[in-house]
This record gives sequence, structure tokens and C-alpha cells, in this order.
Amino acid sequence: MNFDEFTGEVQHRLELPGTGEAVRAIRATLTTLGQRIPEGNAEDLAASLPMEIKWYLTGAVHEHGQRFDWTEFVGRVSEIEGIERSDAAYHAQVIIDLVSTLVPDSDVQQLRNQLPEAEDDENWRKLFAVLDAGGWQEQEA
Repeated sequence: MNFDEFTGEVQHRLELPGTGEAVRAIRATLTTLGQRIPEGNAEDLAASLPMEIKWYLTGAVHEHGQRFDWTEFVGRVSEIEGIERSDAAYHAQVIIDLVSTLVPDSDVQQLRNQLPEAEDDENWRKLFAVLDAGGWQEQEA
């Protein structure tokens, strides 16, 4: 999948009016995700994505591995994208679902493992809500 196909698919899935809105959603989600996970994990996840998309996870991020919760994640995505928090959460879920179709399952599992699973932070599972609803099964490690 190339950049145009990726942005077109995001635009279609999110029912956005134009390519600019799709690119903004992709940038907001993947840059924020890149800030949250370690650099090596961001590079692994980005490896199977179109060059222009992988840059958001890697090159656009100045500090990887930051510690913040789901609420902060959604807030950052919302601010970058310039939309309501509930819409930002949904956009992030849909974009992660699309990314998961392009990267190896092991990279998706690695991403899941990088995010907290503690009871007080179980909201990170929401990032995978669309993916899980679609039938993707977690692999046992």
C-alpha cells in the first residue's frame, strides 16, 4: 500500500471530506503513538508502512518512550488534529486498525506489550477496540 492508498483508506473509513483531514488524523495518531513507545518499537512498527507514513512514527518524534496515559494520548491527538476528544479516540482506533493490516502480527503484539495493562490504565485497550471487534486474536507469548 502506498501513501495515496493509505490516506484514501483512512479518509474512507473515517468518512472525512478530504485528504488533508485524513493526513492530519494520521499525523496526530502516529506522532503521538511514536512519542509514547520506545524508538526501536516505533521503527519496527513503521517498517511496513509507506515512507511518508512511517515518518510520523519516527522522524517527526523528538522524544520517544514518554510516559503518559490514555487520557493524555487522546488529548494530544485531539489537539494536533483539532477535533473533539471522542472523535480523536475513534480516529486513533481506526488508524491503528489499518496499520495492523500492514504490519506483521508480531509488531502489533509488541505494540500492545508496550502499553500499560495495569487496572488503572486499562483504557489503553481502547486503542485496539476496532481491531479486536474485527476478530484479531491476541497471540500467547
